[in-house]
Amino acid sequence: MTNPTPGLSGLVDLIDSLPDLGATWGPAVTTETTLNGVPYAPYSKGDKLGRMADWTADSKDGRDGRGGRQQYNRNFRDQQIYGAGSTSIFAPPVAEDESSFSVVSNVKDTGKTRFGRGAVFTRGRGQRGGAGAQAGRGGGRQTFQRTGRGGQQYGGGYDGGRGGRQNTGARGRRFGWKDYDKPQRNRDASINIKGDWKLIEEIDYNRLSKLNLETDEGEDVDDYGFLYAYDRSYDKPVVKNAERRLTAIDRAAYNVTTSSDPVIQELAEKDEATIFATDNILSMLMCAPRSVSPWDIVISRQGNKVFFDKRDNAALDLVTVNENAADAPLDASEGSKDGINQPHALAEEATFINHNFANQVVVENESEKVNMAHENPFYNASEENVPPASKAYKYRRFDLSTSEEESVFLVVRTEIDAVQKNATDGKNQLVTVHALNEWDSKAQGAGGALDWRTKLASQRGAVVATEMKNNSCKLARWTVQSILAKADVMKLGFVSRVNPKVNDKHVILGVVGWKPKDFANQMNLQLSNGWGIVRTIADMCLKSESEDAKFVLVKDPNKNILRLYEVPAGSLDEEAEELDQVEEDGEEAEE
Repeated sequence: MTNPTPGLSGLVDLIDSLPDLGATWGPAVTTETTLNGVPYAPYSKGDKLGRMADWTADSKDGRDGRGGRQQYNRNFRDQQIYGAGSTSIFAPPVAEDESSFSVVSNVKDTGKTRFGRGAVFTRGRGQRGGAGAQAGRGGGRQTFQRTGRGGQQYGGGYDGGRGGRQNTGARGRRFGWKDYDKPQRNRDASINIKGDWKLIEEIDYNRLSKLNLETDEGEDVDDYGFLYAYDRSYDKPVVKNAERRLTAIDRAAYNVTTSSDPVIQELAEKDEATIFATDNILSMLMCAPRSVSPWDIVISRQGNKVFFDKRDNAALDLVTVNENAADAPLDASEGSKDGINQPHALAEEATFINHNFANQVVVENESEKVNMAHENPFYNASEENVPPASKAYKYRRFDLSTSEEESVFLVVRTEIDAVQKNATDGKNQLVTVHALNEWDSKAQGAGGALDWRTKLASQRGAVVATEMKNNSCKLARWTVQSILAKADVMKLGFVSRVNPKVNDKHVILGVVGWKPKDFANQMNLQLSNGWGIVRTIADMCLKSESEDAKFVLVKDPNKNILRLYEVPAGSLDEEAEELDQVEEDGEEAEE
């Protein structure tokens, strides 16, 4: 045998010591868990080596001392810790359970929470109130039920009841992370949807808010009625403890629907327009994206003409209160025990206030009386035993045409409440009058309102801003009505209860005037969007196959959706008869 070359014997021995080719290459597999007697943790080749040692990985209860958030080595928090794939064998045994350890202290627990005072989360299901303000029907005339002296019964079922003041600390109310869990209020629809009604269209608020139609300022067609002068003494700051009481003044006021208006019927026969409506109905439709409470509008098509009407005792006749508040007033079925602060009772109270406030702030002086071209079309001296209220009805026409080929005009009946002299040139200015009412700034549903008696004079801007938030739809409707009537000034009165527990005695805390367009800019109110909504709904009705059809536009009580139904002939008349029968049965039961 030939001897190997010197220097190669060690290499040959190394090669001979290598394992066979069929075996695996690498260190020998072992089951030992110690290295020279020192234990070590098993590892995985998939583990990422982020650090040599992590002394903060395992703390007492799986968290570190800062609320479970890893603070040390924050730059490596997204990496997997080496050896984390297996259970650590270094965890020391738990000597005893320290969760039951407590410190004995004789200090009284204050029970404070981080939600602030009055953080009461009330839950329940809601139900719409009864019928609206009573209105008489007869001879094509609809009469607003007038209020007698001495605070007698008003509206439709106002009982002047007393209720305990519910002070839940609403001003300390905070809306936190638990509010998402509150169940949605379940209101009832303003009208019963029947099975034979045909759904024409379903429109959500997002689509409504994108509609746009630019129009002109309109033109006057005719005017009726008369106006008294506005009493400027109400504009002066109110002296403390010398506020004026709101007086129930008996005057004849009317709220006639569109198709029952004799002037509109005459204008329709002359083909003055395609669409006819009143400012009360039209403002609700134009401000629909701001509405929360349920409502409905009856639409009648007669040939190529469309009439927007309201039902008798409809929700449109009542003035809502805190409709847009984050925590709106609760109904009886939702757990409210304060009867006078429930939504329907507050709406009747606000309607009563607005009716009497407009009559009180005018000076009934015949020498300053301004007569329109025609007399009041709804007042009949032989049938009424009280004088008519200061009211002018202006019938105005707007051009809603989208092209030169087609001409679409709208005629709306607008209302003016008073007249005042311009301080600079002495010309007459048309005035609309409305009233906001304070009921209980500390009750549930007040929406964080300030105390008007202490804040109205010093923080008027904050008071008005809060009302814009809680009553966005109501204020927008009043502004639209003033702009439609081309009023120069819109007066807003601030009326409060004498006692929060009594809802039939009120005082006037002040009156503030605005130019309607300026107020609309403050509220981010776009009339072009409202005109787009009106034109869209009218076109849907005009596309119907029948030339004599009736439709009902319904606001969904619990969703931001409008639904347009085509109603069979006589369906609404049957419902009106059923409602009358229910009212008669209720009156007989009371007797």
